[in-house]
Amino acid sequence: IIGRLMFELPEEMGLIAIAVRQTQGKGRGGNAWLSPIGCALSTLHITIPLHSNLGRRIPFIQHLVSLAVVESVRSIPGYEDIDLRVKWPNDIYYSDLMKLGGVLVNSTLIETTFHILIGFGFNVSNSNPTICINDLITKFNKQEGTILKPLTADCLIARTVTVLERLIDIFQEKGPNGVLPRYYKYWVHSGKQVRLYSEEGPIAWIVGIDDYGFLQVHEEGKGVESVHPDGNSFDMLRNLIVPK
Repeated sequence: IIGRLMFELPEEMGLIAIAVRQTQGKGRGGNAWLSPIGCALSTLHITIPLHSNLGRRIPFIQHLVSLAVVESVRSIPGYEDIDLRVKWPNDIYYSDLMKLGGVLVNSTLIETTFHILIGFGFNVSNSNPTICINDLITKFNKQEGTILKPLTADCLIARTVTVLERLIDIFQEKGPNGVLPRYYKYWVHSGKQVRLYSEEGPIAWIVGIDDYGFLQVHEEGKGVESVHPDGNSFDMLRNLIVPK
């Protein structure tokens, strides 16, 4: 429905759909997305001019949304050390251990405007199928002797959209370098090793992401190159990455 509505509303009007539960949630590559009660589930419509910093680097949007989800929690006073992180290209993680959310972006170019549909879902109060943000808060309270309150899905959706708007403004003004320091602060990959070409391929070290949102790795003797995952997910356990 939101895909039809987005072309019928004035450009200056925002549009977001929020679900308490989804029966046919979708992930990347047509994968199913489990959506039990307790998830924050939203589809957001935004417009981005083609001839703008972000319009020329549309793949960056998924990174901005992932960062916005993490900052929606970690920008709250007292919650800065909740170990919520981003995993390239589009996942929300507890440390580097367990996935608790993801982002799916679809774009349509009409004349000189990108119409972007951003689907994002993350576990807030549901401990299954993996772990949720309130589990992390409970764990933190036990370890640190704090009394941080659990958070709600509606609060975090609102905070995510607010943070995302600010990140887009910064990106449009300053380009990738305006947001990358914040992204690297929360990502799980610094200094990690991966293998190129195959599971037995040469070892390379992750160094960052390039101006277009692709992963950058350094292979000894060959310098830095940009790569992408083999398949629809960057599997940290398999460490399989193929150059573009």
